[in-house]
Amino acid sequence: MNHTAAVITVSDKGYRGERPDSSGPALCRLLEEKGFSVLYRALVPDEREDIRRELLHAADELGATLILTTGGTGFSPRDITPEATLPLVERLTPGIPEAMRYASMQLTPRGCLSRGVAGIRKRSLIVNLPGSPKAAVENILSVMEGLLHGLDMLCSSGSADCAQDHR
Repeated sequence: MNHTAAVITVSDKGYRGERPDSSGPALCRLLEEKGFSVLYRALVPDEREDIRRELLHAADELGATLILTTGGTGFSPRDITPEATLPLVERLTPGIPEAMRYASMQLTPRGCLSRGVAGIRKRSLIVNLPGSPKAAVENILSVMEGLLHGLDMLCSSGSADCAQDHR
């Protein structure tokens, strides 16, 4: 099944033009390699209302199957992407960020510091990723197989072969 995607970069410095956005383009390239049609890209500052507006646009107006945010998941006082995301999701998908943090911990002891969340809004899956291009790509790749099956289920009218053994 072909899926659509939106990528939202959350970065004060990127938004002000003080640093190029390399995470957003890296995620777009990866998604296109995996067969996604990237419908939309945005770059916003670490402001709750800006993040909220872009997430609602991608989910409610564009109907993107997968919405990835990159940035704003750390410990800085300005890192509020999870807090902007949580009120918008209808159903949490905690296994996705848990799996990403586990995979990150295999690479760096700092992997546990990501506060990213994931959840479903209508027929869109929203996943928060770290702001570094390397970490964002590693994180989404660590859950890609399961995520693709989840998206098939989300978009189907039935079970999307849930009983099939995929090991």
